[in-house]
Amino acid sequence: MGVASDERQQLCDLFEQLGPDAPTLCEGWTTRDLAVHLVVRERRPDALAGKLLKSLAERSGRIEGELRALPWPELVDQVRQGPPKWNPMGLAGVDEAVNAAEFYVHHEDVRRAQPDWQPRPSDPVREEALWKSLGRLARVFYGRSPVGVVLRRPDGTEIAAKSGPRTVRISGEPSELILHAFSRRAAKVTFDGNEADVLAVEDLRRSF
Repeated sequence: MGVASDERQQLCDLFEQLGPDAPTLCEGWTTRDLAVHLVVRERRPDALAGKLLKSLAERSGRIEGELRALPWPELVDQVRQGPPKWNPMGLAGVDEAVNAAEFYVHHEDVRRAQPDWQPRPSDPVREEALWKSLGRLARVFYGRSPVGVVLRRPDGTEIAAKSGPRTVRISGEPSELILHAFSRRAAKVTFDGNEADVLAVEDLRRSF
């Protein structure tokens, strides 16, 4: 099992433990809302199309409503099963590349929204997988930054996310850096750079 699969199963275990009405770090979303999002993402591309085309918005809303009305165990089971066979994300290599960051972030969305959450023990395999994800995603997330952005892990390895005349360096474990890239305020990272430049990068992340 890879990081994507591990995070998926642990998230589903947490869904079952907390129920459908627990808070998450996704503003306005409960655990049920997050589960519906994950099922739509992997199993209902027809509902995703409604996010882009106004003519399909009504159909998208109807599909999401049907999923939201499912019994909680059934909805969680659909998340746990993962993508259907026709979806390329069901292939092990694709799943790991596409879903390691997605499911890690959403797992932490649920974990860190609970009042008694604690950091998880470090996992070198997970950190390495998330660092690879950052290598693919960093320019997407920070490409609109008005200043340069460099991501730095504890061993000193860096990813140049955006070049610029001035640079903000964001340091932390890959798992925390990926949370920052996904605009999660609970990310445990530190900043090195001009204060105004740091604020500009933070404003960019809040705009996502």
